[in-house]
Formats: sequence, C-alpha cells, structure tokens
Amino acid sequence: MQTLIEKAPGKREARKEERRLAILEVAKRSFLESGYSGTSMSAISAELGGSKGTLWNYFPSKEELFAAVLDHATVAYRQLLSSVLQPSADLYTTLTAFCRSFIGKITMEDAIQLHRLIAAESARFPELGEIFYRRAPQPTQQMLADFFAGQMAAGHMREDDPLAAARVLASLCLGGLHQRVVWGIAEATSDEVDREARYAVDIFARAFDISRAAAVAVGRN
Repeated sequence: MQTLIEKAPGKREARKEERRLAILEVAKRSFLESGYSGTSMSAISAELGGSKGTLWNYFPSKEELFAAVLDHATVAYRQLLSSVLQPSADLYTTLTAFCRSFIGKITMEDAIQLHRLIAAESARFPELGEIFYRRAPQPTQQMLADFFAGQMAAGHMREDDPLAAARVLASLCLGGLHQRVVWGIAEATSDEVDREARYAVDIFARAFDISRAAAVAVGRN
C-alpha cells in the first residue's frame, strides 16, 4: 500500500506535465499560424477538448502562455549553444561552430514565422516584444558575453565590452541570410548557412583581433 501511495503523486505530476506540453504545442501552432492577436485562450481550450478553467489553471493569461511557449522553444537550444561555447585553443573554430548552429536555428521555418509575428504585432502589443527579447535575444547575448569575458581575460581576443561584442556577433548572424529568408527571397541551405557563418566570424575576428593562427587552422580543415 505504501508503494502505491508513493507512486501516485509521480503519476499525477507526469500527467500534468503531459497536459502542459500538449497545451504548449497547440498554443505554438496557433501563435505561428494565426498571430498573437488572432490567438485566443478559448480557441486553444476548445482544440484541446478540456474546460477553459483547466487552461487558465496552467496559464493565467495569454501573455504568460506566449512566454511559456518561448521558454519551451529556447531553453533546450541555449543549452546546446552553451555546449558549443567551450574554451579551446582555437577560438575561431569555436565561433564558427556557434554561428553555424545559431544561423541554422534562426533561419528555420518556425523561427522565421516567429520573427515575422513579433515584427508585425509588437507595435500593437508592446509586451510581446519585451517577452520575446527577455527570453530569446537577451539570454543568448548574455551567454556569449560571459564566454567573451573569459576569452578576453585569457588574451584570446581584444579587450572590450563583452556584451557589446556579443551584440556585434549576433547582428552579423542576423544581418545577411536571415534577412533574405525573412523577406522570402532566399532559402537557408546548409551550404548557405555555412558560408554565412564563416563570413560573419571572419569579420568578427578582424574586429576583435582573434588569433590569425586559429584562422589558418580553420582554413586547413
């Protein structure tokens, strides 16, 4: 009897988490297909087949639901990026791997749809832009800044404001292929992503005096 009692809460928690993930999946699809203004809690509840009260118990507002969708979509990916940003003797190669992964992610269909959604609706819903910034660009930039601070202290790149450097690299990744994909005039093939990543890192390396020896090593790979 004691064993059954101990297991019951675990099963309830698992069911709650399954329900929460189901809500996030439906909400994500609705936000991307219908936009923020076109998505309603009532419609999400109806699609899920439960009561509206159940949905509100998980997420008290549409803003909180949107934030949770972003958290679910970005946390795991930031962990992946963090694993790429490990100190090594070849900073150029590390940054190329980071940019290749980052550009590949931001040019995926879901990411492009989300970018268009934020751009189209943040003027009417200012909270939308802030929610997005706090959960996507800002944590990624801070993660890069922390990495650059260590690299600057080790003498692997020019001393500067680490956060400013992070924003420079992020801007280089967002400025070329990503914009063309957003505008619908290009496709993000693996070759294009790789070329864009190498170009961004080449410019960044010159600006921040990253070792030429590392760059030469990349050229031989």
